[in-house]
Amino acid sequence: MSEWAPKRFWKEARAEELPGGGFTVTLDARRVKTPAKADLVLPTRALAEAIAAEWDAQEKKIDPHRMPLTRAANSAIDKVAVQREEVAELIAAYGGSDLLCYRATGPEALVSRQAEHWDPILDWAREKLGAPLVVTAGVIHVEQPRESIAALSARVAALSPFELAALHDLVALSGSLVLGLAVAHGAIKPARAWSLSRIDEDYQAELWGHDEEAAEAAEIKRAAFLQAHRFWTLVTVTG
Repeated sequence: MSEWAPKRFWKEARAEELPGGGFTVTLDARRVKTPAKADLVLPTRALAEAIAAEWDAQEKKIDPHRMPLTRAANSAIDKVAVQREEVAELIAAYGGSDLLCYRATGPEALVSRQAEHWDPILDWAREKLGAPLVVTAGVIHVEQPRESIAALSARVAALSPFELAALHDLVALSGSLVLGLAVAHGAIKPARAWSLSRIDEDYQAELWGHDEEAAEAAEIKRAAFLQAHRFWTLVTVTG
């Protein structure tokens, strides 16, 4: 049997402004609901228009895999909003073991590459976020300054559910709260941030050659990382 999928039943998807504030998407004047049957209330017109475009792009059968913005918005409403504090704590916890703080013990080429590319991002976190972090060689856990963790946690806790949904993917996929925040603040381009998160893997590939399966998995994660940045941009755009 072929896999069942819901069929397209509407002619037009549109972004609509809501009387009480916010925006939504309508399918032939019927408001879209989340999987949990909540109203799809979106923070910006830009996000509503992009989600409407995803619905309009569906053909005979609905393919959720081609609707990443819709899925992210649903997650923000159905999951993040109802446990906002827990999600914020989960994201902030990455600051205590940030990828950029754990350096290789060798070879020297990798050590130098990490320092060259990661140190400027940590400098940014110290200067712009008020969060200096301790760097160590090896994988043994190092305690970070309490004030730095508090500063990073406060930044995360202040975000909306939609922003948290985007930041969660930026951080979880890269393994770095600092990189995620740097991308969100526009301090570094998302493609560049993704490359920086892959320094170790790319170095090993240079030495031993590329594994096709690993490269394919990495490309899927890269696409998801860039999509998370797009969601962040649409959520935070003004005007």
